[in-house]
Amino acid sequence: MYPNLQDFLDDWQSESKLTLRLFDKINEGEKSIKLNDKVRSLERMAWHITQTLTEMPFRAGIFESDILENKPIPSSIRELSDMYSKYSDQLMALLKEKWIDADLNEAIEVYGERWERGKILSILVKHQIHHRGQMTAIMRMLDMEVPGLYGPSREEWSQFGMSPQE
Repeated sequence: MYPNLQDFLDDWQSESKLTLRLFDKINEGEKSIKLNDKVRSLERMAWHITQTLTEMPFRAGIFESDILENKPIPSSIRELSDMYSKYSDQLMALLKEKWIDADLNEAIEVYGERWERGKILSILVKHQIHHRGQMTAIMRMLDMEVPGLYGPSREEWSQFGMSPQE
């Protein structure tokens, strides 16, 4: 849970850059491949992350409506990334405008439960990280290059003059 808004804004700025870095590595030709019926495609998962930028904050009273609800997946990863950037920026601006540090301890109803606003922000970050992890596994299975998000990826070890770890 975030004790102050600036901590969230700092984390969000870093995490959203990592999300866009991952989206940038998705191949257009393979974005819609489903490995099996129980696994979402990369474009579907990227769209889910993007839709959550308005869905969860709408439930928390930050956005006035769930702008992306029922919208189709954009036709290209570039368009999807642009939408992610747009609504990520809007989320940060609205939070600065509508919430203050004292608000973060207030519990509100979200998904039929009472969550502190600071918890909502924490879950928003963790949700994104969770799905990025799923996406990197799918990307590996599709033989795509995976960017290092919290350290070098297999492909990046050579930049440090090292062999990839097995």
